[in-house]
Amino acid sequence: MKALKYVNKYFAKYKYRYLIGIIICVVSNVLKLQIPDLIKNSINAADQYSKGSITDIEAVKSSLLTNILLIIGAAVISGLFTFVTRQMIIVNSRLVEYDLKNEIYQQYQKLSLNFYKKNRTGDLMNRISEDVGKVRMYFGPAVMYSLNMVVAFIVTLVLMLRTDVTLTLYTIVPLPILSVSIYYLSKLIHKKTTIVQEYLSQLTTAAQETFSGIRIIKSYTTEQSSIEHFDNVSENSKQKNIELFKIQALFFPLMILLIGISNLIVIYFGGLRYIDGFITLGDIAKFIMYVNILTWPVAILGWVTSIVQQADASQARINEFLNEKPEIKNNTDNISEINGTIEFKNVSFTYDDTNITALKNINFKLENGKTLAILGKTGSGKSTIINLIARLYDVTDGEITIDNKNIEQINLNNLRRSIGFVPQDAFLFSDTIENNIRFGDENATTKTIENAAKDAYIHHNIIEFKEGYKTYVGERGVTLSGGQKQRVSIARAIINNPKVLIFDDCLSAVDTETEEIILKNLERITKNSTTIIVSHRISSIKHADSIIVLDEGEIIQQGTHNQLSKEKGFYTELYNQQLLEEN
Repeated sequence: MKALKYVNKYFAKYKYRYLIGIIICVVSNVLKLQIPDLIKNSINAADQYSKGSITDIEAVKSSLLTNILLIIGAAVISGLFTFVTRQMIIVNSRLVEYDLKNEIYQQYQKLSLNFYKKNRTGDLMNRISEDVGKVRMYFGPAVMYSLNMVVAFIVTLVLMLRTDVTLTLYTIVPLPILSVSIYYLSKLIHKKTTIVQEYLSQLTTAAQETFSGIRIIKSYTTEQSSIEHFDNVSENSKQKNIELFKIQALFFPLMILLIGISNLIVIYFGGLRYIDGFITLGDIAKFIMYVNILTWPVAILGWVTSIVQQADASQARINEFLNEKPEIKNNTDNISEINGTIEFKNVSFTYDDTNITALKNINFKLENGKTLAILGKTGSGKSTIINLIARLYDVTDGEITIDNKNIEQINLNNLRRSIGFVPQDAFLFSDTIENNIRFGDENATTKTIENAAKDAYIHHNIIEFKEGYKTYVGERGVTLSGGQKQRVSIARAIINNPKVLIFDDCLSAVDTETEEIILKNLERITKNSTTIIVSHRISSIKHADSIIVLDEGEIIQQGTHNQLSKEKGFYTELYNQQLLEEN
């Protein structure tokens, strides 16, 4: 249970609810364990009448009737207390589940982009859902049934010892065997559970990737191979689950066997004690009832042990991510105004997951309110530059400054709030178009949203939809075309007039006429913003104040459109080629 130490703080947080649950559980078990005494009195009364010790049949009937009413009353009240105990403890487990899921989700939000490149979405989802579900069982059923077992066992043992010490010692003989069995089976369950959860993550990942890429699968008619892949993963998961449940299946029969042996011991040795006159017939009946009252709590011990071991294995997986430290840290709480002057000083960057050096000794300065265009072949380092400006990564060597201040010494949240970012792969949430645009400014009015959409040249498309701005776009904006998604992303970026605007090849899916309209609008909007445009089209960047051309992470050309178009090199070749295509 080492991993579960992390979540013991929730016991402290909800200590009063657990305390009430414990008190009520004790009262419930004390009431329930009065029933064997009442049955003992009834049997002894009948036994004494049969032996002639009592001759008044009416007195015996009255005693039996009184005992029956008391038994019913004790059972009903005990049942009510048990219900309240469940309300306290099981509800607690749901509160803990809520807290733990939120804690994990908040941790996911803090972790850097590199973390998401190394871990699959299916695994992330499995840990926040399935693994948390296992831990919830530890805080709910495991606690409740363990508590019930401990209280019932202690109270029953005390009552048994008060009745007859010798017979009690005979009755608990099977317990050491039970303890050793539980110890070894628990170790096996913990090991098998860890493997089962890992395979479940693979299963979740396979399903998630299939659903996300369903259009590709259908386009290439690879449905059958996709089904076969999922079948293989599912089969492996099934086999690991079977191995786990085979071990768990040993628990219940073992418990029942040991309880049955205890019953035989009570009947045999109790009979001998009765013959010798040490106990009454009612005492034997009482002992048999005590043993059977303990049957469920003791039998459930195997299930509880299994729950705890599964919870520990799941929490160990959760702790792996909770113990992750964000690579990108906010180094200051001071919030200063950002104007937008950006400078790269001998910046180099290497991706640690692939060991690819994306940038080599990059130097440039972009003044506030100016526009920088970045051009280059695929993999030349264009997107890396804008990721570094948004501080999604930290530089390997060199320094980036914003307003002459090292980017790592600027409040991280303030920096990112000051940037309007349109990624190359336009991502929309499964929500309305209105809310997707409002994501850039949660306080935006309807009028502001419409103005942003007009500037992004998407308003006329939106109003043609049946639901207009209330139209749901589906997962990842699947109901919109590529160009429409890009323009909604642009509207989202410009809605709050950020100090820095970054466009990462965001007009690749629109036609040249639409591109021209958007560029004219952006030229007006970005007059007071520092703007960075990444593009493969010369037409998108020729108006920029400065253009840099990248190749294999290095700047090979730098200047204005007029300057670069007169130089021999990549820029002129690309410009002439695109002019020829247009003609």
